[in-house]
Amino acid sequence: MILFIVNPISGIGSKTRVVSRLKKKDCRVVYTEYAGHAEKLAREAEEEIVVAVGGDGTVNEVARGLIGTGKTLGIIPRGSGDGLALHLGLNHDINRNISIIETGKTKYLDAGTINDRYFFSVCGIGLDAIISERFAKSGHRGLANYINQAIQTWKHHDVEKYEIEFDGKTIVHEGVMVTVGNSDQWGNGARVTPLADSSDGLLDITVVEDFKDIEIPMLAYRLMTGTVNLSPHIHCYKGKNIRITRAHPGPAHADGDWFETGNILNIKILEHALKVIVP
Repeated sequence: MILFIVNPISGIGSKTRVVSRLKKKDCRVVYTEYAGHAEKLAREAEEEIVVAVGGDGTVNEVARGLIGTGKTLGIIPRGSGDGLALHLGLNHDINRNISIIETGKTKYLDAGTINDRYFFSVCGIGLDAIISERFAKSGHRGLANYINQAIQTWKHHDVEKYEIEFDGKTIVHEGVMVTVGNSDQWGNGARVTPLADSSDGLLDITVVEDFKDIEIPMLAYRLMTGTVNLSPHIHCYKGKNIRITRAHPGPAHADGDWFETGNILNIKILEHALKVIVP
């Protein structure tokens, strides 16, 4: 038996077609009812395979619940960004995804923590964390709203000084944000940590310096082609244990879910934290 945990309100994709196909399978389908419910359902599941049907937040909850249980994570992406799913080679073809759950192979997936909060795709501070906060508070989902929030945030963005310590090294940068990735992207193919490998026992650090409005199209192009590491405004590093110090407390995010935290961020890698089904 396979357990499918469905978040009925995540992202913008309909879950009806997914569930209608699952009803023909030998499986159990449950719906989440509140924030954190997916983690509880996953941890208490009797099934050996537990599938998250939803966006990055749903995947994060299910994955958190599976750590230490020996059970295997599956993903049917139906969210606004689906960063981890796209990184793992999944897409939005429902039939293909169900077939992968049934016949795909398993691999070990690393996990990260930022101030003891789990993330499986990316975490960050600065501009992208502020955008995540505004996006969540707006009450609307979807890529169009995310882009709108990004534009509005950029108009009033600040530059901050970051001291980043990792694996015995210390670097200092002034920039608009720092993103740490276990996967290669925020979602929707925007590869902010393009060299990341979610099973290599390392986290990828991308520091984005300030840049002019006229340079936005080129940076957007580099994001979507996985070449931001070639930009003179981008600095990329790899590490296991990362400590970031900034001047002031503020928002941070883990897999797109924002939270308020202090001026020191401790980010760690948990190697081979759980198994995941991939194509």
